Amino acid sequence: MGDRIIGLFAHRSVCDRPFVGTATAYIGLIEVGCAGFWLLLTLSDDAPQPSKISPIHGLLALYWLSAGLSTAFSPVKKEAISGLLELSLYLIVFALIERTVRFKRWRDWLIVVYLVAAFVVSLYGLRQCIFGEKPLATWVDPESSLANVTRAFSYLGNPNLLAAYILPAVPLSLAATFLWKSWGTRVLASVMFAVNTLCLILTLCRGAWIGLAVALPLMGVLCLYWFLPRLPVFWRIWSFPVLLGGGTAVLAIAILLIPPLRERVLSIFLSRGDSSNNFRINVWDAVNRMIRDRPITGIGPGHDAFNKIYPLYQRPKFSALSAYSIYLEHLVEFGIIGFTCFMAFLVALFQQGWVQIQRFRMEQNTEGLWLIAVLVSICGLLIHSTVDTVLYRPQVFTVWWLLVAIVTSYFSLNPSKFGQNNNQTEIL
Repeated sequence: MGDRIIGLFAHRSVCDRPFVGTATAYIGLIEVGCAGFWLLLTLSDDAPQPSKISPIHGLLALYWLSAGLSTAFSPVKKEAISGLLELSLYLIVFALIERTVRFKRWRDWLIVVYLVAAFVVSLYGLRQCIFGEKPLATWVDPESSLANVTRAFSYLGNPNLLAAYILPAVPLSLAATFLWKSWGTRVLASVMFAVNTLCLILTLCRGAWIGLAVALPLMGVLCLYWFLPRLPVFWRIWSFPVLLGGGTAVLAIAILLIPPLRERVLSIFLSRGDSSNNFRINVWDAVNRMIRDRPITGIGPGHDAFNKIYPLYQRPKFSALSAYSIYLEHLVEFGIIGFTCFMAFLVALFQQGWVQIQRFRMEQNTEGLWLIAVLVSICGLLIHSTVDTVLYRPQVFTVWWLLVAIVTSYFSLNPSKFGQNNNQTEIL
């Protein structure tokens, strides 16, 4: 019974995020409820649970301790404590989701819930582009020929945030196309894949485009690796060159033949010639000076601490709410100590994921295809986050921790339990 209730809390946390906008009080209330219930259940539930602690858990604990150290030495302790509490809530939500997705039924449910939510969000984004919608802010260089082009922003109110939210839905819906059992659900998954991909493209978010351009070929390579022993000898030799060459050709042709796409891609290389690029470069320059002044422990976690310190370093007319790079954000907030813990966590995450993929491949367990989709989704988000900090927004951060929890949960399970899954993924 406890696991059903905990699953419902995780379901609410994942499902509601894209539709509540900036209602931080509502979001915080959900997270406090998740944290309280997880603590209550952990202390009181006597039911046997898979209880393996992975290296990911240990590194996340070190990550949290580094945030505490950064808070202790922060020049703005009040704001840093607020950021530390917020991070603590997210880590408890991660623990809640990780415990939930150890059970296959809930794991499948949460993936379905996210895919359905992303599908609805993407459909509304497409509607905005088809029928037109007045933007809530200036998101395209006003001197560009794309200045009057509508960028999809859907319920999230920001095209970059929308792109980050639906980016994981693209590889996950592609995996569902092959893994869901009936032809009807497979057709639905195919439609989801097409709609999510098109909506992401129409956000005109260059960081998400780069993330997707890496994630999909990487998924193709990993899937070929998965099926390689079953392929004819010819395709064992030529499948990788054909996949990479074909993907590169399709991308090059699309850039050459679609002017808006071509202009948006070329703007990546304009450096300060593009207003968005110029803005980020100026913010990064100020952030680098902040890092040099407090390199070891940083200024303290959270956007409140950043907003308190950044104005002391910013250039005129270049105010910012974040560092516009998750890696710079970690350096400025947590210093070298926290940044090292974060990078070690990422290395452990991918290492553990790769170990589990190899084991699933050996056992011919289709859960490995879900894991491939999850890992490439994480990779895509990390690439997007190189030039943005949308990963810190609640709508995206919850999806991020869902993906991390799925990878971690496979380590926590006893390998013998996988035989009970019948090597099939269900849509429930």
